[in-house]
Amino acid sequence: MPEDKFGYKSTPAQRSYGEQVMHVVQVNQALLGTLGAKTPAPTIDMKATTKAGIVEALRQSYDYGEAALKEFNDAALTQAVAGPRFIGQATRIRIANFAMTHSMDIYGQMVVYLRLNGIVPPASRREN
Repeated sequence: MPEDKFGYKSTPAQRSYGEQVMHVVQVNQALLGTLGAKTPAPTIDMKATTKAGIVEALRQSYDYGEAALKEFNDAALTQAVAGPRFIGQATRIRIANFAMTHSMDIYGQMVVYLRLNGIVPPASRREN
């Protein structure tokens, strides 16, 4: 999405494109912070509004998730921990899976934003 469209909303009641990305960041931080990893959570600008700031926040969120998950072996991933209030007690792997599927759900919404702006999503482009 071009930077000038990061504020685009499909309807006034919806999140903007940039807010959708930041929602992924916020949920990732809430989920990943419950895993019990020793890797410290990054300090992310949760009020980012520019494309560069939002993309950086997303990168930091995913880098943190990758580092945190690498700390756990298979047995540790199947141990239950106290997840965020909207999940409750769950295994680490369930929490990680929720983070991934949540991101996919939001991506599905973001695809609509792209298409409403005449942009073919990268995953839908055909290489000739």
